[in-house]
Amino acid sequence: MTAPNDRYLTLERLRTMIEADEVDTVVLAFTDMQGRLQGKRLHGRYFLDVALEHGTEGCNYLLAVDVDMNTVEGYEISSWQRGYGDMEFVPDWDTLRRLPHLPATAMVQCDLVWLDHAPVVQSPRTVLRAQLEHVAERGMTALAGTELEFIAFNSTYEEAHRSRYRDLNPVNQYNVDYSILGTTRVEPLLRGIRNHMYAAGMDVEGAKGECNFGQHEIGFLYAEAMATADNHSVYKTAAKEIAAQHGRSLTFMAKYDQREGNSCHIHLSLRGTDGDVVFWDDDAGARSPLYDHFVAGVLATMADFTLIYAPNINSYKRFAAGSFAPTTIGWGLDNRTCAVRLVGHGPSARMENRVPGGDVNPYLALAAMIAGGLHGIDQELKLEPELVGNAYTSDDHARVPQTLHAAREAFNGSAIARAAFGDAVVDHYTNMADVELAAYGAAVTDWELFRGFERL
Repeated sequence: MTAPNDRYLTLERLRTMIEADEVDTVVLAFTDMQGRLQGKRLHGRYFLDVALEHGTEGCNYLLAVDVDMNTVEGYEISSWQRGYGDMEFVPDWDTLRRLPHLPATAMVQCDLVWLDHAPVVQSPRTVLRAQLEHVAERGMTALAGTELEFIAFNSTYEEAHRSRYRDLNPVNQYNVDYSILGTTRVEPLLRGIRNHMYAAGMDVEGAKGECNFGQHEIGFLYAEAMATADNHSVYKTAAKEIAAQHGRSLTFMAKYDQREGNSCHIHLSLRGTDGDVVFWDDDAGARSPLYDHFVAGVLATMADFTLIYAPNINSYKRFAAGSFAPTTIGWGLDNRTCAVRLVGHGPSARMENRVPGGDVNPYLALAAMIAGGLHGIDQELKLEPELVGNAYTSDDHARVPQTLHAAREAFNGSAIARAAFGDAVVDHYTNMADVELAAYGAAVTDWELFRGFERL
């Protein structure tokens, strides 16, 4: 991977900016299991004088905690018995960029290795890198785009926490899907995110309103899969930081309320390493056999890999009929009721996976789609007939797993998953599901209190 454009920084440029006091903080970050940026802020001079040569480390529990950062049992790589040692952060200098919404700050995204320099195979970026290497072995590259939706509120994160995230005031009070007026109402925030992310090296397409109250989407141009995942992680964190600077908050959780959830539709295609289009046959004016095999593989592994696409208890609240979130494992041409939607032709031919929500880890989801697609290519799987009409009422197709427990069982028992990712990765993310299930099973919810406090 090389830096996508000249808005990224070179190491020499960063050195000059630190010496000129234009940058005084360098963030070294990686993406954890939950899709969050974790890492350290280094003083610019320390970065140049020490960290640049000697590196930096972080506790290996960062890939073995729950969303509340609690140490939990069941992870092979990290435990009290193993002493919670360190992992080394290895900067990928092609990701070096300014964070213009923060004063005098630059960021570089990192891979994780053990102190003997062996890769941490459970790290999301490493999981995706392994699948991209399989693509490269076949003389191809993967291009991807992620479409993240969020709901924004006229409340700070502190106010939202004090109110226990209930009865928040959304930035729009009605459905603003494609509404220019609706987006104008919140344009200072949307414009701030768009422009800051462009300055940080991302190719911003635009913003549009969505269906839920206060729901919006900011789109970015497709890129090589690793760059897309890196940008996704930076954007998701930065959007929250910029919202906080505006005295507002926003959430990417898959299902905030009973209305439409936040999706993360993922577009993916393969190209030859020389740029050749491999998903389309120009002579026939139709999809190529390789494209059909790839889509067939994604469909064949959809149930097994749903845990990756929908990693949390809340993820499964999004799968409801008539919600624009899929319930049926099938494909259709420009059909938004299906799990997989095929769009475009020629160089723009691509598949859209509509299963992931806004809480998805982009590295893992892209790795799962690529692994499934390569399985379809290697096995020359035949693509089933197109699902025409309303997929929600289709009775002859398999269904997306409806609970985290069902998805956990499918992933853990999947021979395809173990062959594609290895036992260490499958066991690690199965345990992540077990931790989430145990935490939810022990919780007393507001629904239970309202239902049972007086009447039961």
